[in-house]
Amino acid sequence: MKPTLKPTNPNFSSGPCSKRPGYSVDGLDISTLGRSHRSSVGKKALARACADTAEILGLPEGYRVGVVPASDTGAVEMIMWSVLGARPVDVCAWESFGSGWLTDVTKQLKLDKVTTHVADYGLLPDLTQTNPDHDIVFTWNGTTSGVKVADADWISDDRAGLTICDATSAVFAMELPWEKLDVVTYSWQKVLGGEGAHGMLILSPRAVERLENYTPAWPMPKIFRLTKAGKLIEGIFRGETINTPSMLCVADYLDGLDWIRSIGGLKGAIAKSENNLSVIQTFVNDRKWIHFLAQAPDQISNTSVCLTLDLKPDQVKQMVKLLDTEAVAFDIGAYRDAPAGLRIWCGATVERSDLEALMPWLDWAYEYVSL
Repeated sequence: MKPTLKPTNPNFSSGPCSKRPGYSVDGLDISTLGRSHRSSVGKKALARACADTAEILGLPEGYRVGVVPASDTGAVEMIMWSVLGARPVDVCAWESFGSGWLTDVTKQLKLDKVTTHVADYGLLPDLTQTNPDHDIVFTWNGTTSGVKVADADWISDDRAGLTICDATSAVFAMELPWEKLDVVTYSWQKVLGGEGAHGMLILSPRAVERLENYTPAWPMPKIFRLTKAGKLIEGIFRGETINTPSMLCVADYLDGLDWIRSIGGLKGAIAKSENNLSVIQTFVNDRKWIHFLAQAPDQISNTSVCLTLDLKPDQVKQMVKLLDTEAVAFDIGAYRDAPAGLRIWCGATVERSDLEALMPWLDWAYEYVSL
């Protein structure tokens, strides 16, 4: 029978993600609007975005946090253009975004000493085959595949190369081993449900050392420049952004950070996301027609949960449209390059009660399109 209870919030998009529970634009501190981002109040807000991020994530001493242009993509490309080429590179790809970084390395930067570690959707490559003498580029969580890295045991503590980690759908939702990560990037619109156009760049002291002691062979666009006269531009990591940021987006991000504190900080956010995943795990385990795209249980993402169904691709599209029309789940179709299926966001901004309300609708929609 058709369910009657609907999710209070049907926004399960994997990016931009749902806003936090109780969110209201009226609750934002908009005292910076209409002011220069280089004014004292503007720089104070941006500096707080950097400092509060470091505090909540528990970053090690010496790690720097900066706000950069163009979302996670801008952050990843900025660092690849700035540090790659000094050593051979290992690129790990098992979904769309990792494949994009591989394209950048081989076809845009045209590096010739590149080793690839590639796997199909639903799988991880053998990460133990990466070379600690090489720079390593990888995503922590495959947003389009629902496959996450289970641990960092494969990253050497004695590595000579840098580890460059795209963690845009893992930050604030998964434990990250910061001492093993030299560069981490993410965007506001993923786990915190923030607004787009800005990226976050986190650098270890080893990454700073590379930036200050290596000059790439290619021209560097102004928007990518992290050093001047051989020294890191420290202002970027104190709130002095390279280009003009949206101060409204900054206010929105700060609101998200305050909310993370209110639910118990990083540990609270991780627990909430894992608890959300358990709703879908119970549902999938009790049914034969729906499956996790991730093949290994310990690699199932607790943010971008990707599912396959025993349906034809056209039936899956029909099911997604039906759930949208009923206003019970928006934007949950699989990523365009991924196998046909569903992708349901389970980050901390999603309420468990909404996922519980959604599950009976999946049963109903499946039966409806199977007739």
